[in-house]
Amino acid sequence: MTAPLNPPPPPHERSAQDSWPPPGAGPGAHGSEVHGSQAHGAQAPGSQQAEYAGHGWYGQDDGPGMRTEVREAGVVAVAVALGGVLLGVLWWWLAPHVPLVGDVVEGKWVVYLKDTEGEQAVGVDGTFTLLGLAFGVVSALVVFLLRRRGGVPLVVGLAVGGLLGSLLAWRVGVWLGPAEDVVAHAREVGRGVTFSAPLRLGAKGALLAWPFAALVLHLGLTALFGPRDPEPEFGHGPYEAPPAA
Repeated sequence: MTAPLNPPPPPHERSAQDSWPPPGAGPGAHGSEVHGSQAHGAQAPGSQQAEYAGHGWYGQDDGPGMRTEVREAGVVAVAVALGGVLLGVLWWWLAPHVPLVGDVVEGKWVVYLKDTEGEQAVGVDGTFTLLGLAFGVVSALVVFLLRRRGGVPLVVGLAVGGLLGSLLAWRVGVWLGPAEDVVAHAREVGRGVTFSAPLRLGAKGALLAWPFAALVLHLGLTALFGPRDPEPEFGHGPYEAPPAA
């Protein structure tokens, strides 16, 4: 007996993964398809940074540039310093007068205090200090209301303007006050006649009252009521690390 003739089985079909790339595709064509399919759901390396920039993480608004801040600080310093003219006028008007008396001793004019135990000289320094503190509070409040963002240049401009304003007020008060040549003034008014001494700032530390008060108050207002930096917002879903290079 002869065995029945059966047709040979069909050849196994090659899968798509085992197929050879067409000629000219290069040895990396097969691997590129696999990697392309695996990285289909992955994000580009810079896409996460771009996404955070949209939410204010990388690209948040940092306010005006440094050049603009320096320009504003210069304007603030000049404006505050000009307020020293008003401080000098108020100091000359409100400060107590120190009484002096002139006399002739051995043919020479001498000038001495009429009240040797008086505290008028201390009151002159105290008046300047209190006025400086008040001007520091007002200037800091005005600058904060106009520029709530603050910044280092603005604070420096405020402090420098306060110091320049104090120096200007000192000189304006001395200029408006009585003559500095007390001997000539005594000769003018006559022997034994009381006259006022020139304005003198004995405690030079009073010049720092204005900038110190302005600096402390402005920093305090900025810390309590200044604008806050926005918190970074993250997207929903798990965080995906960028693929390794």
